[in-house]
Amino acid sequence: MTLLVVGASGHLGGEVCRRALAGGWPVVGTYHRAAGVVDGVDWRRLDVRDSRAVRALVHRVRPRAVVSASYLYGDWAVTADGAAYVAMAAADVGARLVHLSSDALHGGRPEPYLDDEPPTPVYPYGAAKAAAETAVRLVHPAAAVLRCSLIVGDAQSKQVRLCLDALAGVPGVAVFRDLVRCPVSVVDLAEAVIELLDSDVAGPLNLGGPEAVDRVELARLVARHHRLDPGGLQISSTALAGSPVPAEVRLDSTRAGDLLKTRLRGVSELFPAG
Repeated sequence: MTLLVVGASGHLGGEVCRRALAGGWPVVGTYHRAAGVVDGVDWRRLDVRDSRAVRALVHRVRPRAVVSASYLYGDWAVTADGAAYVAMAAADVGARLVHLSSDALHGGRPEPYLDDEPPTPVYPYGAAKAAAETAVRLVHPAAAVLRCSLIVGDAQSKQVRLCLDALAGVPGVAVFRDLVRCPVSVVDLAEAVIELLDSDVAGPLNLGGPEAVDRVELARLVARHHRLDPGGLQISSTALAGSPVPAEVRLDSTRAGDLLKTRLRGVSELFPAG
């Protein structure tokens, strides 16, 4: 009944470990640089770029399920090749696989993307995520492939910390008007992952929150929640100048709402007035 979480030392991976342990799963978690801080996890160092090491660990642990949450922005070998190696090893031992993908594989448009729309990447990270999906679906067709949007958490999480720094006037930190996403709670996302471990859902599934906002709107909600004055918020409207990163990527997560007991909350609910 063991759960193997690859990338367990990351933001989402750590939350998946917490939720899994609370649900009675024995958890083995991997890390590359330093073990995570979640008590109760059997921590193992792993370089997902090493296919033999991945296969050896999975065959040694022989998990009933695997969560593949490892990635490194700007590193194809980790994000794409590593995902393929994990999927192959999970298929070898007959383990259920839940692979964490991203809305970064879409090219951007005003209309929401449905679950099964093919990737249209326009920058290297999106291309790596698209390649990872292709490999996962080829070698492990029964895997659930979760296309997630911007992941938000508490005040120490990366995206919320960015908002707080921009509100505090930290030099060189600003939020952008022209990057629209559908933020999702790390807690909700982790709960959905745990729920999907015991399902037969396969292929792409969108997991984004029900509200599409840009970074300025998100920062103002964070300010309201923390009782901060939004008047000093540092704003830039040039996030996309010279960059191929898509401006608007909205996910239609209606199918996830129909399939899952876990409810994906919107940002207004995640950051109520303090």
